[in-house]
Amino acid sequence: MRLFRRGERAPTLDLLVAGLGNPGREYERTRHNIGWRVVDELARRHSGSFRSKFDGQLSEVRLGDLRLALLKPETYMNISGKSISAARRFFKADPETLVIVHDDVDLEPGRIQARSGGGLAGHNGLRSIAAALGTQDFLRLRVGVGRPGRGDRRPVADYVLSEFEAELDVDALVARAADAVETIAKDGLEPAQQRFN
Repeated sequence: MRLFRRGERAPTLDLLVAGLGNPGREYERTRHNIGWRVVDELARRHSGSFRSKFDGQLSEVRLGDLRLALLKPETYMNISGKSISAARRFFKADPETLVIVHDDVDLEPGRIQARSGGGLAGHNGLRSIAAALGTQDFLRLRVGVGRPGRGDRRPVADYVLSEFEAELDVDALVARAADAVETIAKDGLEPAQQRFN
């Protein structure tokens, strides 16, 4: 447990959860917006409502005794760091109390992985966040979307901006990812890794 010096304010919440995505109806159901969908599911479960703040949509909810802030940056993926760093400063959230939920082409569709730190894997949203925060040591919930299949000549950028295949149960994937975020909040990273990775 962290000790605070005299005059230093404690963080005002237990976890800041930022789901990555792009604003606009055309992006709503795309692979790239899976982070937004997970945050929407968490807000739905805990009766949260969103308001405009930090160049995004913010909802503050309770998970038992825990306070969570749910953020959907509306700056477009490539400058997500602007919104997230503003929220982090406001809530005085350390990197270890920040969870970024994002799509990941290096994980097969339907897989999720909780981790702390790591590379940016060519993800422009993560690159923007790392630059804005000055560190890559934040928590991530990677949601697998896979890569274009054999014979699919689309660039990865176009692939992630398209919808999931019909055979993937996206609602079940979103629910599992939301469960993983709740486990991180209540029990910590390691139990979430053991259960979901």
